[in-house]
Formats: sequence, structure tokens, C-alpha cells
Amino acid sequence: MSAESIYKRILLKLSGESLAGDSALSISTTVLDQMTTDLETVVDLGVEVGIVIGGGNIFRGLSQKAKDMNRVPADHMGMLATVINAVALGDALKRRGIPVSVLTAIEMNQIAEPFTQRKALQHLSDGRVVIFAAGTGNPFFTTDTAAALRGVEMNADVLLKGTRVDGIYSSDPEVDSEAEFLARLSYDEVLNKNLRVMDQTAFALCRENQLAVHVFNMEIQGNLQKVVQGAEIGSVVGGKHD
Repeated sequence: MSAESIYKRILLKLSGESLAGDSALSISTTVLDQMTTDLETVVDLGVEVGIVIGGGNIFRGLSQKAKDMNRVPADHMGMLATVINAVALGDALKRRGIPVSVLTAIEMNQIAEPFTQRKALQHLSDGRVVIFAAGTGNPFFTTDTAAALRGVEMNADVLLKGTRVDGIYSSDPEVDSEAEFLARLSYDEVLNKNLRVMDQTAFALCRENQLAVHVFNMEIQGNLQKVVQGAEIGSVVGGKHD
């Protein structure tokens, strides 16, 4: 494995639930510390990093909590939850001396900069970590779709999806003890096997633009650095592997 990164620019997708860890709190300072440590090692390799983070630790529009709500305001609440997470992660990175900008798809100038592609690309080129908040700014679209969209807009080399599992399986490994681990797949294999890597809209964007998706366990300290250095961990869909 090379000590250098195999990628120049990455888009990292993190779930909101991952920020909570095992804590009953919405955001665990222990998890934040681990995430920022991992991100610092990658930034030190010279990798340009964009991040999309979900809001499921605070509120999810499709959750049981929102079952009696109209989908549009419920999704708006979910978008605001992603802003809270983005601000928290941004602050944690700044406290480590890492330059960072939080860009929101919904304008809220007192909290973060409004997103434009030009501005985001400039921040990345200047060596700043860019955290994209508020999803796509539209209801009915998930943060997976936001990650795919921002990855394409930023000309990222890969979409890294940090999860709580080791990669992609033929079925849910927590339910099916015979679930098969799938290390390398084409876009067509994911569709034909109906594997839930991401939602269909997100996956269609990646497939259409040949953006590889690498799913790995972000909860293991150091895995992010290993992935960008080319270690054979996790599962890869499409891109140069297709």
C-alpha cells in the first residue's frame, strides 16, 4: 500500500447516526474526536475533502417521529438537522487548525455560506475541507442523493460512504448469518441484485457519471486513511473497477 493517496479529491458521505455513536446524545464528542483525527490524517496527505453528513441522529423526515407529518416540512426539519451536524463537525475541525467551510443548500448567512459550485471548488483548491449541509435543498431527496450530486459537481475521484458495516453484503449481515460479502461490483450488478448501496436516485447519478462508490466501516479508526491509500478494504462499485 502506497504511503500517498490514490485520490486527489474525495466526497465523504457520513450518516447522522454515526455522530451519536453509542451515546444517548445526538452528537458524541468521542465520535467527533475520532472523525476529526481520521480526517486530519487524510488532509495531511494532500487530499481535497468534501463531506456530506446526514441528520438522522436528530431528525429524519421518513422516521416514525414524522409519520403524521406532511413530507415537505418533515424533510425541511431533516435538512436543518444536517446543518447542526455540519456546524458541529466544522467546529471540531477548526479547533484542530484545519481550514474548513460549511456550505448550505438553503441560505442562512449567519450560520454558513450559501452553496455554489464555483465557491465550493475554490475552497477545495485552497485546501479547505468543505462540508455540504441541508442536503440538496429540496424535499423528497436523501442525503445520499446530495452526496452523489455534490460528488459529481466537485469532480470527485470517488464517493466514499462511511458506514457501521464492513461494506456491501448480499443481504443484511445482522439478520442473515449467511450473507455474502461483496468486494467488487459493477453498477449493473448492484441494480440486478437489488442491493441497497444507496437510494435509486443517488445511484443513478453515480452510474451516469461513472463516479465510483466505496463503502467501508468508518467506525474503525484509521480506515479512512487506508481507503485513500488504496487498501483492499470495504466494497467498491463502478468507476475504474466496473
